[in-house]
Amino acid sequence: MTAEYKVHGDVAVITMSNPPVNGLGYATRVGITDGLAKALADAAVKAVVITGAGKAFSGGADIKEFGSPKALAEPNLLSVILALEASTKPLVAAIHSVCMGGGLELALGCHYRVAAPGTNVALPEVKLGLIPGAGGTQRLPRVLGVEAALNMIVSGEPVKSERLAGLPGQKLFDKMAASAESVLEEAIAFARDVAAKGGDLPLMRNLPCRHPQGDAYFQFAKNMVGGMSKNYPAPLKCVEAVQAATKMKFDEGMAFERQNFIGLMFTPESAALRHLFMAERAAGKIADVPDDTPQRAVKTVGVIGAGTMGGGISMNFLNAGIPVTILEMKQEALDRGVATIRKNYEAQVKKGKLKPEKYDERMALLKTTLSYDDLKDCDLIIEAVFEELGVKEKVFTQLDAVAKQGAILASNTSTLDVDKIAAFTKRPQDVIGMHFFSPANVMKLLEVVRGAKTGKDVLATVMSLAKKIKKTAVVSGVCDGFIGNRMIEQYSRQAGFLLDEGATPAQVDKAVEKFGFAMGPFRMGDLAGNDIGWAIRKRRSVEQPDMKYSRTADKLCELGRFGQKTGAGWYDYQAGKRDAIPSKLVEDMIAEHRKELGITPRKISDDEIVQRLVYALVNEGAHILEDGIASKASDIDMVYITGYGFPIFRGGPMHYASQQGLFNVVQAMQRFGRNPNDDASFWEPAGLIRKLAAEGKGFDQA
Repeated sequence: MTAEYKVHGDVAVITMSNPPVNGLGYATRVGITDGLAKALADAAVKAVVITGAGKAFSGGADIKEFGSPKALAEPNLLSVILALEASTKPLVAAIHSVCMGGGLELALGCHYRVAAPGTNVALPEVKLGLIPGAGGTQRLPRVLGVEAALNMIVSGEPVKSERLAGLPGQKLFDKMAASAESVLEEAIAFARDVAAKGGDLPLMRNLPCRHPQGDAYFQFAKNMVGGMSKNYPAPLKCVEAVQAATKMKFDEGMAFERQNFIGLMFTPESAALRHLFMAERAAGKIADVPDDTPQRAVKTVGVIGAGTMGGGISMNFLNAGIPVTILEMKQEALDRGVATIRKNYEAQVKKGKLKPEKYDERMALLKTTLSYDDLKDCDLIIEAVFEELGVKEKVFTQLDAVAKQGAILASNTSTLDVDKIAAFTKRPQDVIGMHFFSPANVMKLLEVVRGAKTGKDVLATVMSLAKKIKKTAVVSGVCDGFIGNRMIEQYSRQAGFLLDEGATPAQVDKAVEKFGFAMGPFRMGDLAGNDIGWAIRKRRSVEQPDMKYSRTADKLCELGRFGQKTGAGWYDYQAGKRDAIPSKLVEDMIAEHRKELGITPRKISDDEIVQRLVYALVNEGAHILEDGIASKASDIDMVYITGYGFPIFRGGPMHYASQQGLFNVVQAMQRFGRNPNDDASFWEPAGLIRKLAAEGKGFDQA
């Protein structure tokens, strides 16, 4: 059972027990209503307490049941709450640790609430593109006040129980317990007291709900929320639902909330956010590496290279309280690297995001060295040196000689063969790719590259460590560019062909940014440095001479226009500013190039631009799945959402393609394949796409 029933004298206690957060799954809901029925039928029971076992009261819906018939099976959460409200005996919620979503709505259906300090209280549904659906928008404003409740509902962020208890006039908590350990005992005593006093049992639904400024306040709230959530319908619906609580009778407000909840459930934005919620959890699951795989202890980390990447990587571990030793070849390079780390932390202190004592603690964990010998005791060593196989060989040969047995040796390579790097050592089982994204101290994505001989314990350790340093880790197999960069190459190739055919860099960027990307391909190239792509294309011309590219990017680099760092790339830049100014010189260069090719420029629609760029990602993503480089389509979506600025509200390239219908995607690819200025062989839809399209399925069913 996931809800236990016990009687303590004259008080019955119903304990939700569905780890890890006592999700309100079907069995738990049945257990609560069964327990309540028992308590009501027992004349010796005078009151009832509901609580949660372990480290939560309840975190809300059971994610294991998302989208299944069990999620809606009776008693659903609304029915459970109605049963609680109808109880003729006092009902007290003993809240501790985590009280979120449906868990908070359940507590609001009880007559009284006793809360432990330090409890995280939230209605986070907005983060899944929804509004609370079991009375949260109707009851919380009644017990907390309209403004405080609306702030919680619109942000979805947790608030500590003691902060809520301190709000003037709040009726959310009837008593604050001394601690999480004593909350049940105190709730039982409280229940006995209210039972002994007798009288009417308070229902949240009967409390008044109004705001002194009425409609004027809600108009202000809509203006604020609308401006900040243009691609997301849920936040505005939250405001409307709370406004309904102030204007309608309770049951009408509940019907309004339910109608909006169901309406949002079918929006593409909510589907995308729910997909990503599940995808993030699924990314950590590796089919042949069970959860109980033994892990290696990582208490100290070595980082080779104090440049932009090395410094950023080091900060992740310092932030998590793990000591770091940075190795460089020259003292000035070390000094520069440490100065950058200091500067980054000082900026956080200045903004109030970091306490000065925390800054001191982190810097105290940092050591520097010019000698490989000083890395001999490190549990994990990550190299962040120049992206060239010969350079990596020197580093790993030396690491093999000095690192202790059992140390994990990681490469931050973004494209190179991890198996070749592992072969530079006598311990390939200890070698793994840890591809951080720049700036490494900010970007959430970590591509974990599993070599052919990488030990399962090494993989399990790195995945666990990623959580500790607050990264979203996605496992990739070994191939050129892994998941993200292998796909972005096809995206960039399409961007180049669009220039050949008549588009300008600004038009391509604007179309993609309007679709929701953080940055278009040409602005991205200028930020990263166009010389990086140039080096890859030079390597490609030797390895894959038949790979077709637009020559515009090479011509740009031949002009020395490498991007923001040189003050000129696809765009012009003014000193000290990052504004991308369209360049007449670049547009003339592109026009001249079209003449050389004999191409008459045509008008290209924004829709075509978006489809060619996004479907290029999708087709290559499908090949990556076929090759076994990624184990599931949702992993590819996580890579693109957390590392490449793909719009969150569209759920990642593979989810977006599934939403469009893979039959339609195939039609578009075949159309692009007939374009003489494109690469017809690339647009041959991957076998996986054809198969799923024929079966009427999406990637999530692959």
